[in-house]
Amino acid sequence: MNRLLLFFAAFVLLTISAFRTNLPIEPAIVKPPAEARHINWLTIQEAYALTQKKPKKFVVDVYTDWCGWCKVMDRETFSKPAIVDYVNENYYAVRFNAEQTGDVTLGKQTFKYISGGSRGVHELAAALLKNQMSYPTTVFLDEKFNLIQPIAGYLEPRTFHQIITYFGKNYHQKEPFDQYKTGSYKEYQSSLTAGK
Repeated sequence: MNRLLLFFAAFVLLTISAFRTNLPIEPAIVKPPAEARHINWLTIQEAYALTQKKPKKFVVDVYTDWCGWCKVMDRETFSKPAIVDYVNENYYAVRFNAEQTGDVTLGKQTFKYISGGSRGVHELAAALLKNQMSYPTTVFLDEKFNLIQPIAGYLEPRTFHQIITYFGKNYHQKEPFDQYKTGSYKEYQSSLTAGK
């Protein structure tokens, strides 16, 4: 009988504590989430038109819809505040689907989609990648739309930041990339770690 009474008392106490609410004495302060910054992606035609009025270098993200590493680069690299800020300030940023089917006209030249097998390729993607079709590939062009360099593969944030600052301030005309990473890059390095 004592066990039954003890069990009943424990059950009542648990039931009461389950429905008991603690109201906060002071209202909680809810901070609105920080506004996420994004790279201002343009079409290649928009960027080409803009550079006619205000010359800037181009960074072109050549991707496909099925590319897993392209999605990782979007999520991990292109979202870093220091990268977003630097790209938006120093480049016209272009996203170009290498398998898009629409024609692209730049100046007097028109590039078309070429079908082949299960997947085709756009002529502009092939030109930008020097027919070395690999995704993702990041392509750098100068202010006059001349190819600086395509860089194939996923680029983690630190490497990408080194590359965009290397080309963005014309260090590629002054010193080899390995020398830049250990020397001149130090002036930009803190912005990447500060903006995590």
